[in-house]
Amino acid sequence: MVHLFVDMDNPLAFIGIFALLIDWIIRIAFVLYVPRGRKPTAAMAWLLAILIIPVFGVLLFLIIGSPKLSKRRRHQQQSIDALIETATRTAEPVPQGLTALEYDRYAPLIKQNKELGKLPAHRGNTVDILDDYQSMIDDTIFHIHKAERYVYIEYFIIAYDKSTIPFFNAIEDAVERGVDVYVLFDAVGSRKYIGYRKMTRKLTKIGAKWHRMLPLRLNPTHYNRPDLRNHRKIVVIDGTVAYLGSFNMIERTYQRKDTVTYDELVVRMTGPVVNQCAAIFAGDWFSETGQSPTVLLEPMVSDEQDGVMAQVLPSGPAYDHENNLKLFVSLLYTAKHRVVITNPYFVPDDALLTAVISAVNRGVEVVIINSQVKDQWMVGHAQRSYYQQLLEAGVKIYLHNAPRLLHSKHVTVDDDIAVVGSSNMDIRSFQLNLECVVVLYDTSVVKKLQRIQQKNIANAHVITLDQWNNRPFYKEFLDSIARLTAALQ
Repeated sequence: MVHLFVDMDNPLAFIGIFALLIDWIIRIAFVLYVPRGRKPTAAMAWLLAILIIPVFGVLLFLIIGSPKLSKRRRHQQQSIDALIETATRTAEPVPQGLTALEYDRYAPLIKQNKELGKLPAHRGNTVDILDDYQSMIDDTIFHIHKAERYVYIEYFIIAYDKSTIPFFNAIEDAVERGVDVYVLFDAVGSRKYIGYRKMTRKLTKIGAKWHRMLPLRLNPTHYNRPDLRNHRKIVVIDGTVAYLGSFNMIERTYQRKDTVTYDELVVRMTGPVVNQCAAIFAGDWFSETGQSPTVLLEPMVSDEQDGVMAQVLPSGPAYDHENNLKLFVSLLYTAKHRVVITNPYFVPDDALLTAVISAVNRGVEVVIINSQVKDQWMVGHAQRSYYQQLLEAGVKIYLHNAPRLLHSKHVTVDDDIAVVGSSNMDIRSFQLNLECVVVLYDTSVVKKLQRIQQKNIANAHVITLDQWNNRPFYKEFLDSIARLTAALQ
């Protein structure tokens, strides 16, 4: 038997033993607590941080350890979901008029998306794709000038600059006509850009109702980890037209000092899907202001049998599940022939990576279009850490040529399913960002996107496995370091 003797006359020895005991109690407590509700990779990353650098690791975990919004915000989301379910209670689980083949293919996706985001799929929509930067601004302004009742505007980034001044002028004209204009922008996403104070003063002066999304609050009941962000980009006008995509309301250079410019893509939609977009905005407005979204919600039911079938899917840390990740994984397992992923940030978790490789193993051609330009150092290197594994599996990877940064976010599956929205395909967008996409079950929309994809590929260069294996060692080292930190969510 081993006896541990402590000299009670030596206070330093007693304090040392006590500190060691407390240290091990804390470590064991975190070993038991951290894995709860987390993926194994994230849990292991946090435990390593806590064990290797205990003080800093524990402090970091307390600040950003929870990937979910506060209980208050999650309860608000549940209230919003209940309102949406009430507004759509008469909607068919799956739209009528589908052939047997279409039902077998679409019904599982439609039902899953309805379960996750509460919004049904509806026919009766029109969808136009805008991939010219200035046209996105001009088209939005055109429809704001036609507004008669309301304009809902929600962007991750809104800036007051030479390109967006006409947008603010259109808002001002709408308010003067008696139109209710609601504006939401991310508190962190917009603040770092020149003209932020001028932008907020302008919104106040013209009489728009505006609010910051996810501002930092230290009140324990309102506290959210500071890097949870609302990344959605939605505009809805009078319940007749909606815009959804990757575009932020800022000049094309994003105020950079180099030669890089951004390529974006949005869909302009009419039909019942517009009110689904309005419902997402209403929920965000309610969450930020406490004002009931019932005054902003309109019916989301349609008996139309023609037109594009569309379904909006919101996601983010207010939901129990990673809605967008489940969608992307399901799409890859649905694919039979070809999947094209256009996204600036592709950092897959284990489920998505397995789905991609499984699709290739089934004989599906998988194409990923990234950008040569990296505007986020850590994410850029993290996604490149996956290229070797993807190339070895048979995935085709194209890098869009500099100085254009392909910021568009869309996916096509075979010739009949498309997804467009704000969601990147990285761990941040799956767990930490509020995102919104629209699923379009329509061959004509897919054909339009395929033409844009071919244009992007024509302005890109393909990566081969030999080229990638011969890259400098220091780049491989940076990629590996970035990949480790990507799991620390």
